[in-house]
Amino acid sequence: MAGGAAAATGVKAAGPPLSKKQEYFAFALITSLFFLWGISYGLIDVLNSKVQKSFGITKLQSTMLQVAYFGAYLVFSIPASLFASRFGYRKAVILGLCLYCCGALAFWPSAHYEAYGGFVGSAFIIACGLATLETVANSYITVLGTPERAAFRLNFAQSFNGLAAFLGPLIASKTFLTEKEADSLTSVQYVYLAVACLGAAVAVLFLFAKLPEITEENLEDEQEAAGIADTRPLWQRKHTIFGFVSQFCYVGAQVTTATFVVNLFKESKHHAMTSSQAAEMLTYAQVAFMVSRFAATPLLHFFNPSLVLSAFATLCSVGAIVIASTEGHAMTAGVFMIFIGESVIYPTTFSLATSNLGRLSKRGAGLLCMGVAGGAAFPPMQGALADAKNTNISYMIAFAGFCVPIMYGAGMFFYTRRMAATVAQNLALQQEYAGNNLEKVDSTDKIEDSQVEAAIRV
Repeated sequence: MAGGAAAATGVKAAGPPLSKKQEYFAFALITSLFFLWGISYGLIDVLNSKVQKSFGITKLQSTMLQVAYFGAYLVFSIPASLFASRFGYRKAVILGLCLYCCGALAFWPSAHYEAYGGFVGSAFIIACGLATLETVANSYITVLGTPERAAFRLNFAQSFNGLAAFLGPLIASKTFLTEKEADSLTSVQYVYLAVACLGAAVAVLFLFAKLPEITEENLEDEQEAAGIADTRPLWQRKHTIFGFVSQFCYVGAQVTTATFVVNLFKESKHHAMTSSQAAEMLTYAQVAFMVSRFAATPLLHFFNPSLVLSAFATLCSVGAIVIASTEGHAMTAGVFMIFIGESVIYPTTFSLATSNLGRLSKRGAGLLCMGVAGGAAFPPMQGALADAKNTNISYMIAFAGFCVPIMYGAGMFFYTRRMAATVAQNLALQQEYAGNNLEKVDSTDKIEDSQVEAAIRV
C-alpha cells in the first residue's frame, strides 16, 4: 500500500477527533523536535574531527563520542517509551528537552577544563534527551492521523531533521573548525550554549501548549476498527524485531559514513582539503540528504514504502563500494550517493516496523529507537579499519550495514501485501455481519481462516 504497512483505507485515526487546525498545530510542534535532533546530530560528527586534533587522539579513540552518543539510545529508549506509556506524550517530551538542555550545557565546563571525558559524558546526557524525544516524536507522528499515511507523515516530519542536519556542519565550519579556533575550544562552548537555549525555548512552548493525547486504548480501538486482532507480546512481532535489526545496522552505517567524511576529504590526495573545507563538503552532502528527503517523500504516497526502502538502501550500498574502491570525483560521487540514498530509510523503516502494534505502539517505538545504538557499534569498527588500512577501505563497514535494510524492505513487501489482504477480509466480514444485523462479536473471533491467521502471525 502506498502510505503505510497494511493499513486499511478509511480507518479513522487513533485518539480524540481533531480539527484540521488542531492536527496541523500538533504536527508542527512535534516536528520542531526533529529540528533539534538534526542540529545535535550534525554537530557531533564534526566534533569528532575537532577532538582528534585538540586532544591528540586516534580516529578509533575519537569514536568514543559516537559510542556515548548513540549508546544512550540503547540505554534510554525503552525507559523513555515506558515513561510515555504511563505519563503521556507531552510529559515525555518535556523530560527529553530537559535532558537535552542539560547535556548541551555540560559541554561548557568540559571545554573549559579541556576534559575529553567530559565531552563523552555530555554527549551521553544530550543523547538520553534525544532518545526520549525520538521515541515520542516518531511514535506520535505515526499515530497522529490515518494509518495509511503514516510513512508519508513521518518522512515529511523527518525532512526537517535533514534541514537542521546540514546546519550543524555549516555552523562548525564557521566556528570551531576555523584556523583561528584550531587550538581553542571556546567556540564549542558558545555553540552548545546556543543549542541549550534553543532547546529551552521549545520546552517553554510544550509547557503551555495543549497537545492532544493519544492513549493505548485509542490505539487498540484503531486496530479493532481495522479488523486486526493480534494479542501477541512485542517480542513475537517479527516485523518489529527484524525492523529493530535493520534499524541498528542502518543507523550504524549512516553514522559511521558521516563520522569519517571529514577525514576522507582531508586525506584524499586529489582533494587535499583543510578541516574547514572538508566540513563544508559534509554540509553540501547534508544538503543533498535534505533535498532528497523532501523530494522522495511523495514517492511513499504512490509506491509501496517497502520497495522505496530497498531501492534507496541499494543506492547507499553502491555508494559505499564506490568510496572504498575509488578516489577523486568518483569518491565524491559515492559520498553523495550515500547521503541521497539515506534520506528515507530511517523513517520508512520506523513506520513499517511499528505498524499494526495497537497498544504496544509506544513500546515498539522505544525498541526501534534502541536501534539507533548501531551508531555506537559501527564507528569503532570503521575507525579500527581506517587506522589499520585507510579511510576509503573502511567504508566496507558501512556497505555491510546498508545491505540489511535492502533485505528488510524486500521482506516487508510480502508482509504488507499479506496484511493488506487480511485487513480487507476482516473488514468484509465486519460489513457482512452488520448487513445481516448480527450481534457484534469480538474481533479475535472474526479470523477463522487458517491462511489469514498465518498472515497475521508473520
